Amino acid sequence: MDRFEALSVLLAVVDAGSLSAGARRLGTPLATVSRKVADLEKHLGVPLVTRTRRGLALTEEGRAFVAASRRILGELDAAERQASGDFRALRGGLHVTAPIAFGERHLLPLALEFLKEQPDINLRLTLADRQLSLVDEHVDVALRIGHLTDSALIATRLGTVRRVICASPDYLARKGIPRQPEDLAQHDGISFQGFATAPQWRYRRDGVAFTIEPRAKLAVNTTEAAIQAALAGIGIVRVLSYQISEQLRSGALQELLTEFSPEPLPVNVIHGPADPLPPKVRCFLDWIGPRLRAQIAS
Repeated sequence: MDRFEALSVLLAVVDAGSLSAGARRLGTPLATVSRKVADLEKHLGVPLVTRTRRGLALTEEGRAFVAASRRILGELDAAERQASGDFRALRGGLHVTAPIAFGERHLLPLALEFLKEQPDINLRLTLADRQLSLVDEHVDVALRIGHLTDSALIATRLGTVRRVICASPDYLARKGIPRQPEDLAQHDGISFQGFATAPQWRYRRDGVAFTIEPRAKLAVNTTEAAIQAALAGIGIVRVLSYQISEQLRSGALQELLTEFSPEPLPVNVIHGPADPLPPKVRCFLDWIGPRLRAQIAS
């Protein structure tokens, strides 16, 4: 049994959620994948996964073994890249992730310029309004908006963005302008569903933070949908400043309750604690950092 191959098959199955999904991800017959997982369990003498109605669940032994397998394969990948010169040359694949709107408006144009400067680097840019695991998703660099919770990651602060509450002039003409956060209880709101962390309707008064939300008139699961609904006069929305900068400048949306705004959210670029850091990652960070910092400041 090729143990490294068996570990890779197991991780593919676990990440995909089932044997059949793992087989499709690997492009391998289901029978082969099932046999390799069974052979690995037989070799270890313990069950690693159990079948459920929703797919697969890890046993206690399986959870510990999968965590160790990820570390082992990660170290093997790093060793292979170092041996092949990936740690010495500015070449190879680079996986970067960022929130959708920020990535499209700010990161992508800079990343395209970076690729012109570094033709031997291949960039994979994943834009998603959820936080990808750097380890599980094999991400080299992530741009995060909000307070960080994983102390094992290395973060560089790029600036801050504001949380903005706003509505269209048409809506405000019909419903009136809220003058105090408490007035929101009488207003229609556009809320988010399906986000790991939805924008919070938080405010500050005399240094004390509190939360008040309007009535949920519409719930959506993308920022763009929420902005379009606000432009259509459906209700009040709370988004981040960079997401509606053009609409605020044009007057299509009007900012509200600015004197009660909460503290701005930090913007960080993060990466894993690799030592040494691959030159392609260091080069990307050095390129993107000052440029993004200048954009956020402006």
